[in-house]
Amino acid sequence: MARLPPETFQLPVEKLRAGYYSDAYFTSTKELLEAEGRHPDVVLQVFQKHDAVLGGIDEALAVLALCAGHEGPGGWEPGRAALDVRALVEGDEIAPREPVLQVSGDYGLFCHLETVLLGTMARRTLVMRNVREVVRAARGKPILYFPARHDHWRVQTGDGWAAHVAGVIGVSTDAQASWWGGRGIGTVPHGLIAAFGGDTVAAARAFAGRFARDMNVTVLVDWENDSVRTALAVADALGPALWGVRLDTSETLVDAALAHVVPREGERLTGVNARLVHAVRDALDAAGHERVRIVVSGGFDAERIRAFEGAGVPVDAYGVGSSLIRGQNDFTADVVRVDGRPCAKVGRGEQPAGRLVPVQP
Repeated sequence: MARLPPETFQLPVEKLRAGYYSDAYFTSTKELLEAEGRHPDVVLQVFQKHDAVLGGIDEALAVLALCAGHEGPGGWEPGRAALDVRALVEGDEIAPREPVLQVSGDYGLFCHLETVLLGTMARRTLVMRNVREVVRAARGKPILYFPARHDHWRVQTGDGWAAHVAGVIGVSTDAQASWWGGRGIGTVPHGLIAAFGGDTVAAARAFAGRFARDMNVTVLVDWENDSVRTALAVADALGPALWGVRLDTSETLVDAALAHVVPREGERLTGVNARLVHAVRDALDAAGHERVRIVVSGGFDAERIRAFEGAGVPVDAYGVGSSLIRGQNDFTADVVRVDGRPCAKVGRGEQPAGRLVPVQP
């Protein structure tokens, strides 16, 4: 995969150079080294502690490219060309403690960037790892990336790129799709149904009339908590213009289609569950709507998707939200060599880095 160029990220270059987003002890380190004229030639290795999927490396490289250096008499003097930088590639599978980035050169040129480098990779790798897990759980079925409403809007662009690289088939905002020139996709939302007085069919007709040429029209069918009846009504009304229906029943409710079903031992009938999906699928097929897909959402994560797939539940695509941005995947950076000799804190040391690829300035 070709690396994204630095201008993709629209970095706040002046603030990054000044250490505005850096832990104060790194900016103090840079200030002290420059004041004393010290130029230690170091090797810095970056790693994390899990089996994961590397994200954010191109963004980290952009930070180094544009923000390594120092303030000189005539202004900022770039320092990236004086550094040897080696890195893995976006989307690489990585092992615990495996170096993903190695920077060699004058420590004063880049020590102020450590906080930003680690934070960038921590966030994107978290998303990348979570997405890859649900993609594998879904066994090739499409994953729709829906976490935008669960986090701050500023993280959308990079998170969307990470999700794209990790294998999602679609994202929900234009910002999430911007780094590869895509567009956000979505379904007929509850808000639009409300705007049509709670009439799902009317909202779906209007939506399809305007957008069917530009997207696969998918309609939420849980507004009245009667997903079978609503799915059939929408499919009858839209015909070939309908791509799919989306089940998003509240986890506190039992859909009307299951009102008289006696649950098996340990079975949950609330929310989106296997019996509801089968009921909708069977009804659509019996009415001649075999081509209408079923998308499910609402609290899905890798474990729940694996359970659905293992049980053969007839789902065509999964919408996954908050679980894709939960958890942690922290990175650490260690100086492991100084002026050509091993130099690391006790318990750490230089790790083999044979997979790293040289990165040109």
